[in-house]
Amino acid sequence: MARVLNLTAWVIREGDEYVSICPELDVSSCGSTAEEARRMLNEALEGFLEIASDEEIERRLANPVGFSELVTIQ
Repeated sequence: MARVLNLTAWVIREGDEYVSICPELDVSSCGSTAEEARRMLNEALEGFLEIASDEEIERRLANPVGFSELVTIQ
């Protein structure tokens, strides 16, 4: 049975490009539009999941890159 993962995809505008990031697996990509960046991230994730060992996937899922924090600016 195929494994199903629910992962986060951040798409961030960087000048004229868009960067897409999956913090849980520390995989990223980019594109000239937000949609292209998301599509390229999907391809990068598929490629990573095809070649990564189960141990590497579990290690990355247990230690995601990045964090979210609410900050107050006065």
